[in-house]
Amino acid sequence: MTLDKEQDEKVLAALADPTRRQLLDILAAYEGASATTLATQVTISRQAVVKHLSVLEKARLVSCDRVGREIRYTVCTQPLESTAQWMANLANDWNRKLKSIKHRAETDE
Repeated sequence: MTLDKEQDEKVLAALADPTRRQLLDILAAYEGASATTLATQVTISRQAVVKHLSVLEKARLVSCDRVGREIRYTVCTQPLESTAQWMANLANDWNRKLKSIKHRAETDE
């Protein structure tokens, strides 16, 4: 894994939920939004949205800023990039291993 294995685990756990992925997509499209705005875009309550946002915030996938009386959430891409890089490295390692196995199998014939 990357240098921060615990962070990658939080990211993957947060992304495992389809509602949280949907919220990230909406936040990316809106370039930030409040929980109230997000609740109008999904089929769950505002309270449920806030709970999902809390998980995303703990995984550092969103940040929040107070704007007047409102808390606005925005997507943080760095944890996604870090976890995606780990996944790409893992896939490359497996591809190298499989190519090596294929090469050995073909040369032994």
